[in-house]
Amino acid sequence: MARSGQSRSPLEVLRAFLRLGLTSFGGPIAHLGYFRGEFVARRKWVDDASFVDLVALSQFLPGPASSQVGFALGLSRAGWAGGLAAWTGFTLPSALLLFLFASGARVFSAPWAEGMLHGLKLVAVAIVAQAVWGMARTLCPDRQRAAIAVLGAAVVSAGFTSLNQVLAILLGALAGFLFCRRIETQASGKLRVPVSRPAGIACLLLFAVLLVGLQIGSRIWPGSPLALFGAFYRSGALVFGGGHVVLPLLRSAVVVPGWVTDDAFLAGYGAAQAVPGPLFTFSSYLGAVAMPSRPLLGATIALVGIFLPGMLVMAGTLPFWDVLRKEVWAQAAMKGINASVVGLLGVALYDPVFTTAVHQHLDFVIALSCFVLLVSWKAPPLVVVALGAAAGVVIGTVGGR
Repeated sequence: MARSGQSRSPLEVLRAFLRLGLTSFGGPIAHLGYFRGEFVARRKWVDDASFVDLVALSQFLPGPASSQVGFALGLSRAGWAGGLAAWTGFTLPSALLLFLFASGARVFSAPWAEGMLHGLKLVAVAIVAQAVWGMARTLCPDRQRAAIAVLGAAVVSAGFTSLNQVLAILLGALAGFLFCRRIETQASGKLRVPVSRPAGIACLLLFAVLLVGLQIGSRIWPGSPLALFGAFYRSGALVFGGGHVVLPLLRSAVVVPGWVTDDAFLAGYGAAQAVPGPLFTFSSYLGAVAMPSRPLLGATIALVGIFLPGMLVMAGTLPFWDVLRKEVWAQAAMKGINASVVGLLGVALYDPVFTTAVHQHLDFVIALSCFVLLVSWKAPPLVVVALGAAAGVVIGTVGGR
């Protein structure tokens, strides 16, 4: 792994990722582009082959892809403190902004404010539709994977619960193993990270113990902060690919138990499109809304809960990835998982995103206009969010929504 001649301190890592956390718009794929420009081309912390390996590993593992790559880069650069510094710098700006939005959203009652929140929900329709469209083109380019996506959608539609989502992912992995082994995948460079195999095994064991233990604790103490932490931990542990894919898992985690309403969920999701950094910081908004008497505690619980599993499994897998990535069965299973995730996200696009936000013809026109701006005009997400919110304000003020 290439190294530059600069100091390799956690502070250096924090400064680099804080700048990206303040300026990186556009979702996980765009974030990876920012990372390559900053850490491969400019700072030369890693070479292209090593960076591609990190990206491939992040797609193979559950958790937020861009945040996992950032954590691994910080880990490689300055050890465990560097990994934590990378996560903090990249995550904190958007987490704080969404926490502030949650604090203000609870007092929004004027027609213009309700209209703005509705406009954000319509933007969420366009954003998720764009994600489904782009992921389908990339992850389902052939008959086999398109069929796996349909299978995933059917399984999830049979009962939109966490269990059905896990079942869809497992069936996708099996279908990929059976039908996608002849699709070529290129493997590249060799990763070198300061994580021993015993330390990696310990991280993987902790990941599994928390996943099971928090589930048990949530059943014993429902409605408690521990249950809230478990809900977000489970969401972060079961989502593959990150980004918008986490939407259905988060909805099952916080809307179904009654912590957050569907309206508040989609309003926050729309607001999350207006901030830089990883979309998983949407959890800070949800945590604050779920614990209105202690919003800062709720936001912290949710934020740590959803990111922790991805970091544990990344650190635990890195020492073994160089061997695993060359296995044909692993590559095939991942293709099936990615295709199944497309089907899962497609179902979420319809319910709750579309059904909750679009109530009349004008709503559909606004959502469609936002989608065209994103896909055909390549408008920045921040601009689309502002236009959607403004349209909502006009409707709320003039139409008396």
